[in-house]
Amino acid sequence: MSRFLANEAGRGHTSTVSVYSDHQQALENYEFQMGVERGRLSLTLDLLTDALVLVGQHGVYCQSARQPGKPALDVQMISKQIEDAKHLVRDVMMEMKRKSQPVVKD
Repeated sequence: MSRFLANEAGRGHTSTVSVYSDHQQALENYEFQMGVERGRLSLTLDLLTDALVLVGQHGVYCQSARQPGKPALDVQMISKQIEDAKHLVRDVMMEMKRKSQPVVKD
């Protein structure tokens, strides 16, 4: 379990604590390494990955009645949405990286 899931599991987390204070240390590390925008996107990927793990764990117990051995349809849909969100974030990060590289002219 990642450090984010471990933190959330121990809190019974339902407060309105800001994501910036809730994940302050990781956010500071990512922002220092990659800059503000890419650092925040990196943390977003971590949080989406953690959500995907939680949905996957839920899918083990919440099986489809129509498709034995597969998660329930709502769990499948949530997993797909999270995967799509991760894909979009990765694309944004790659585009930002591409734009930050100097253009070489022949």
